[in-house]
Amino acid sequence: MSLSTGRIEALVWVLVYGGLLVFGLGVALSRGGLGYGWSVSVAGVVIALAGVVLIYVRSRMAERSDS
Repeated sequence: MSLSTGRIEALVWVLVYGGLLVFGLGVALSRGGLGYGWSVSVAGVVIALAGVVLIYVRSRMAERSDS
């Protein structure tokens, strides 16, 4: 499966910001006394880290010149 650089860049932003949003939601849930708040926080961190990994993958991709 080959993804274009534009799709990877869009996926990076979705994963990083979505992961940070889920992390914040997990912190809010844990402060509200719910036991699964930290699990949600960990899931958010994992999602954001997947975005960081994709930043590295994108940096190693070669630019295509379709002229």
